[in-house]
Amino acid sequence: INGNKPFCAEPSSSLLVESFLTPADFFYVRNHLPVPEIDLKDYTLELAIEGTTKKTLDFKAITKYKKHTITAAVMCGGNRRSDMSKVKTLKGINWNVGAVGNATWTGARLCDVLKDLGINEDAFNHVQFEGYDLDPSGMPYGASIPISKAMDPRADVILAYEMNGKPLSRDHGFPIRVIVPGVVGARNVKWLSKISVSKEESQSQWQQGDYKGFSPSTDWDNVDFRKSPAIQEMPVISAICQPQNSDVVKVNENGKIQVKGYAWSGGGHKVIRIDVTNDKGKTWHTADLTEDLQAKQGRYWSWTLWNVELPVDKNSKEVEIWAKAVDSAYNVQPESFNNIYNLRGLLCNAYHKIKIQLKQ
Repeated sequence: INGNKPFCAEPSSSLLVESFLTPADFFYVRNHLPVPEIDLKDYTLELAIEGTTKKTLDFKAITKYKKHTITAAVMCGGNRRSDMSKVKTLKGINWNVGAVGNATWTGARLCDVLKDLGINEDAFNHVQFEGYDLDPSGMPYGASIPISKAMDPRADVILAYEMNGKPLSRDHGFPIRVIVPGVVGARNVKWLSKISVSKEESQSQWQQGDYKGFSPSTDWDNVDFRKSPAIQEMPVISAICQPQNSDVVKVNENGKIQVKGYAWSGGGHKVIRIDVTNDKGKTWHTADLTEDLQAKQGRYWSWTLWNVELPVDKNSKEVEIWAKAVDSAYNVQPESFNNIYNLRGLLCNAYHKIKIQLKQ
């Protein structure tokens, strides 16, 4: 548990690689505001253009749209912040590697719902979302995505009412949440109350004054949030989940240890390779991958699990393991957190490094 009010929690990293689909009970929870209580029979979703309501849908009306299921990872923008905070102290939840999960999401495609509004896509730039979760002044959580993504059937943006084949739980957005695959978790708005087509981006604090990246030299005295775009698609990332840092690991009869983890890249890029080293990059070993075999080109929304048998020096008592992922655009993780440090501790995708003790 990383925070109680609002509630934020992640699973142990070793649990993450136990299954390709993350059970809802082990899926990280990131709430920004108090969780609303919603009665399904009273639920409504408002559809608006430039703030003017054009239509209101109840839950049953949303379920009448053609049902689509996708497999997609959702990751918090601050995942692995605890690694970045070793460079310099950071404000924000001190996530380890567990602020990510992979699930099947079922619901109506956003593009199908928006088509019924008869909008001219070229006349607008953004689609804004609001949740039923409210701050003390009554303002809802909000976010937006480009209209080009919202209207593209191949972007697979879903108004989801099922997760892993079951109705959403309260913590995961019951009864409806937006799933924007390949995009930072902050845009995947839970407890969806309103969709608004607009020329403007969401004016929400979480779109305008948070979830943005900055130079390592930008500090709280000189930061100007207007000068950076809101994070949308996430960079390539990986993490070692088994063993965990400081573990004592028995070396097998072949002089090897088993190392497992996950990798993911935003924007639908496929993870094509995981490189793992235990001699600080002199020798790299390529991991075996478990991936979504149903994914289509450019629509690799799911994470990839990986494992490798890593040979270790028979005289070593301690070893440092590094992992890095490469995606289909040949984006690769940066080596150092020093060079990607930013004051909010976001986009924490440098090599993952752990130290373990060996039992020979």
